[in-house]
Amino acid sequence: MPSESQAGQQAFGDIAPKLAQLSDRVLFDDIWQRPALNPRERSLITVAALVALNRVEQLPFHLQLAQRNGVTRQQLAELITHLAFYAGWPAAASAVARLRDLEQEANHAV
Repeated sequence: MPSESQAGQQAFGDIAPKLAQLSDRVLFDDIWQRPALNPRERSLITVAALVALNRVEQLPFHLQLAQRNGVTRQQLAELITHLAFYAGWPAAASAVARLRDLEQEANHAV
């Protein structure tokens, strides 16, 4: 997995270089580094927003980042369960599927 400060370049730098630059320099090198929230809190907020908006394509990266930022798999599952009542069952079910995919990938990598 690329570092956060290179994630945009890795994800879409070949197609949308300016979007990649903004993602890397503004989002990850500025917004994610602001001191009012720690990285764990930012991860929880970001995962919650992605689940609520049913943005499952971005979830794998942010689920992994959340775990690197100290959020456990159990906490991610609880977050998704909680959001089922606010964001809808289909959004939660899709998020659980992405979390399961990451666990299966991690188990196969061992």
